[in-house]
Amino acid sequence: MCGIVGYVGKHKVKDILLDGLQELEYRGYDSAGIAVLQKEDFSFYKAVGKLENLIEKTADFNPEGFAIGIGHTRWATHGKPTELNAHPHLGESSFVVHNGIIENYQEIKNALVKEGKHFLSQTDTEVIVHLFEKHLKNEATPFDAFKKMLSQLKGAYAILLATKSLPDTIFFAKNGSPMIIGVTEENEKIFASSDAPLIGNANHVLYLNDGEYGYVSPDELRLFDNENKEVPLQFSTLPASKLSAQKEGFRFFMEKEIYEQSSVISDTFLGRIQDEGIAFEELDPSLFEGINEIKLCACGTSYHAALTSSYLFERYAKIRSSVEIASELRYKEPLLTKDTLFVVISQSGETADTLETLKMAKKAGLKTLVICNVDNSSMVRLADATILTRAGIEKGVASTKAFATQMSVLWMLSLFLAKARETLSTEEIQQQIQALRGVPNSVKVTDELHEKIRRLSKRYLHGHGFFFIGRDVFYPLALEGALKLKEITYLHAEGYPSGEMKHGPIAMADPDLFTIALLPKNMLYEKAKSNVEELSARDSTICAISPLEFDKADDFIKTADRDHYMLEFFEMMVIVQLLAMEISIRLGNDVDMPRNLAKSVTVE
Repeated sequence: MCGIVGYVGKHKVKDILLDGLQELEYRGYDSAGIAVLQKEDFSFYKAVGKLENLIEKTADFNPEGFAIGIGHTRWATHGKPTELNAHPHLGESSFVVHNGIIENYQEIKNALVKEGKHFLSQTDTEVIVHLFEKHLKNEATPFDAFKKMLSQLKGAYAILLATKSLPDTIFFAKNGSPMIIGVTEENEKIFASSDAPLIGNANHVLYLNDGEYGYVSPDELRLFDNENKEVPLQFSTLPASKLSAQKEGFRFFMEKEIYEQSSVISDTFLGRIQDEGIAFEELDPSLFEGINEIKLCACGTSYHAALTSSYLFERYAKIRSSVEIASELRYKEPLLTKDTLFVVISQSGETADTLETLKMAKKAGLKTLVICNVDNSSMVRLADATILTRAGIEKGVASTKAFATQMSVLWMLSLFLAKARETLSTEEIQQQIQALRGVPNSVKVTDELHEKIRRLSKRYLHGHGFFFIGRDVFYPLALEGALKLKEITYLHAEGYPSGEMKHGPIAMADPDLFTIALLPKNMLYEKAKSNVEELSARDSTICAISPLEFDKADDFIKTADRDHYMLEFFEMMVIVQLLAMEISIRLGNDVDMPRNLAKSVTVE
């Protein structure tokens, strides 16, 4: 979820870059930096943590007159969040910022190292500037060197590059990561990863397509496609407000964040899914020495992620797993033994009840791990180890992409432990990795799916409640679906294991009880189907979510025919999120800011 800004003009370049980065903070980051080229002299500044640290570092830097500059907020993928790994990355006479991932960076880096090139960072980005400078020595022009460099890159990227060889020019390229160019009334050029930094500065914008590249200077803006043909410039107007720009055309932040899940899960996977297994460079192997149990502790949506993962840890890593609600664990005088790895899960890293249980575990001498979305949060500072989920800032109070990335991390962690404990064969781990690679595609929202759910939602505005039911990992997903609905529609909903319906809840079944049935093909389908048939026989209104047709369903949402139950899990996750959102919209509620709730619960 990194952010990019760039500027070519005569006004205060530092202020424009820093203001632009502030507008991109909502995307999430753990370090930031800027570089300015003025009269063939570089000035660059980097800082770890919040943007205030970079602003403080640049307090005495006040360039006047014409300059070019680029800036970046980085969410760590390759390499830890350090100043050396922060962007911009510099060569001998050039500097670069980059979003995305260069898939063949290691191959390029190895070749450059053999040629004597020295690397300062652990990032994939640094290969870009060194590869450019290599070609700069042999090509006729800097732009030819830039084109030659692009031809060797594989992967997703948005790139801004400047060089002393052309001190009034910024080269740019886009493939898979967003990039927008704004032009001011004075013909100055501004780059950004979204509309927000451009509003109030540029009056026309150019939205780049994948494969396009080019350069800007004080007098020129030239654009080329992936066949090296020049592209006519087609400018657009900006939305009216910065808030709507941050929503990027969606009605609510929650809607935007549901749609973002494919890209943020890809970010979560970066550098961690490898051909031979799962890699967590942030974890020291000693963390798991002497560990015979995992105790997971969380609240709300994060508790549902913990509960789901307990199935995976026991199934794949064959390690005893228990799950605790943080507010309960604090007061139950728990037995905390030192052969237990204590894992807390939190979107914010500040959830008061969860933080207190982490303190309890530390006091008891347990090894601790936090799975969190916010670097430098209280839990991250306190725990022995951290895995960041890389979801970016989540503005909707009802969590969506934070849950998706927590589940992605926890599934990977179960396989990481399975390999370490030798509880899965190499072939079985490869099968799991193949399934993991399918997750970003499984959570993509199609127009057809969203429209079906939107139309179906009008049938579920009244009644005396909802049952979300599922088996195995789909039971915690049922809990999560019910929670999403409660949070933003204010309708009563409960999640149950499918097999528990006959032990009491089925007494409530009638036409005004809505049952949302999660029926995956690859996990206990016949068992779950029988439980739903019991409800149908009592006249409950049934909405079945499944790849297999179910003749007793009043409504049916067909999912893809996938070969792994966790891919079905992620697809159904998106469906229950969309269903809750569309019902809430029809009821006229504030989807992003539901009543009585806060994004980060920092009180008991």
